[in-house]
Amino acid sequence: MTKRPSRADAARNFDAIIVAAREVFERSGSQSSMDEIARIAGVGSATLYRHFPSRADLVEALYASEVASVCEYAESLVDAPDPGIALECWLRRLVVAMGTKRLLVEGLAFEPSRYPRFIDALYAAGALVLNPAQAAGVVDVELEADDVMRLAIAVGAAIYRDEAQRERVFAAALRGLYSER
Repeated sequence: MTKRPSRADAARNFDAIIVAAREVFERSGSQSSMDEIARIAGVGSATLYRHFPSRADLVEALYASEVASVCEYAESLVDAPDPGIALECWLRRLVVAMGTKRLLVEGLAFEPSRYPRFIDALYAAGALVLNPAQAAGVVDVELEADDVMRLAIAVGAAIYRDEAQRERVFAAALRGLYSER
C-alpha cells in the first residue's frame, strides 16, 4: 500500500489527492476520472501517479482510511458503561459511513474479497463491541459477528429517500439484535 511521504511538500500533495479523491469517489464512485481528482487536488497528473501509480492504489489508500476510522471508533467504545449502547453507536457509525462513503459500500457489499485484511479488521472491530453486549445479556448470544456485519452491510448499502427512512430501517434492524428490547 502507498505510504504518506515524509517530505512536507510531497505530504501536502498526497493529502490533497486523498481529500480530492474522497470527494470525487463519494460523488461518483471509484471509477471516477483520475484527471478530475488531480484537478481538484491542484496537482498535475504526474504528481498524482507518482503517489498512486494506479487507480487501485488510490482506492486502496482511501478504503484503508475509512476502515481505520470505523475500527478506531470501535476501540474507543470498548470500555463504555453500556455495552448495548456502544454496539448501537458503532453500528450507526458503520451504517452512516457506508451510506455516505460509496467506497466503503463497494468494498464491503460488492467486493468483499478484494481487501480481505480490511474486512477482517472490520469484523474484529465489530466483535469488540458485540461480545460485551452479548456478555451483558443485551444482545442475542446466538448472533455471530458475521451476522451483525451482514445486517449492517444490508442496512448501509440500501438507498433511502432520506435520513429519517434510514434511521427507521436502522432502528428496526437493531430491534432484531436485542434480547429483551
